[in-house]
Amino acid sequence: MERFTDKVVLITGGGSGLGRATAVRVASEGAKLALVDVSEKGLADSQAAVLEAVPGAEVLTVLADVSSEDDVARYVSATVERFGRIDAFFNNAGIEGKQNLTERFGADEFDKVVSINLRGVFLGLEKVLGVMRSQGDGGAVVNTASVGGIRGVGNQSGYAAAKHGVVGLTRNSAVEYGEFGIRVNAIAPGAIWTPMVEASMRQIDAENPEKAAEQFIQINPTKRYGKADEIASVVAFLLSDDATYVNAAVVPIDGGQSAKY
Repeated sequence: MERFTDKVVLITGGGSGLGRATAVRVASEGAKLALVDVSEKGLADSQAAVLEAVPGAEVLTVLADVSSEDDVARYVSATVERFGRIDAFFNNAGIEGKQNLTERFGADEFDKVVSINLRGVFLGLEKVLGVMRSQGDGGAVVNTASVGGIRGVGNQSGYAAAKHGVVGLTRNSAVEYGEFGIRVNAIAPGAIWTPMVEASMRQIDAENPEKAAEQFIQINPTKRYGKADEIASVVAFLLSDDATYVNAAVVPIDGGQSAKY
């Protein structure tokens, strides 16, 4: 089944984690890819991973900071220049930031996290939705929120504020653009074992991150971490024509943890 044959899929945060896994997944179903990241090495590694899985896949890589309006305009225009259009957008790039109580979190750290995780998502929506609407034949967007965008997690003021904001942006844009055949949804991943989560465990216990990781996952009903390719499967569904009547949804992918009292 190749749901993305002749489709152009743009992915931010494409240099690692969920972005890389989704790139491999949609490329395996025929997508032409534009991958965006701040890491040149990450982009090169993702491109290699895609080509290993799908020899001959068309992959554009763009080095860009999603919090920069000029960079966002550049990655969108580069995608359109290369492929002529954008059919699907995984608006995924983000960081966790430092963990601390609100009183010690710091305005500079707050601004940094919100700039990437919320402003970056807005700028991506602003530029890509304009392209999709001008194309006149619909489109699909998936924003990366978090379980930290639907409940409190503690010690993450910037991250929680930004991800709650992503949920709001998702619902707002979905209401605005549904009439144009453009669907805007979000995923809310929980404990997915990615480089970002691994770094988070080191913040909790620098001397024994493995122990912190084991303790952290015990509250999850599944007693395990999710995998990046499990997220990619859901993202691919939401970006595909299998989800043509799914709009404004925020889908938790967390093993049921967010439903637990």
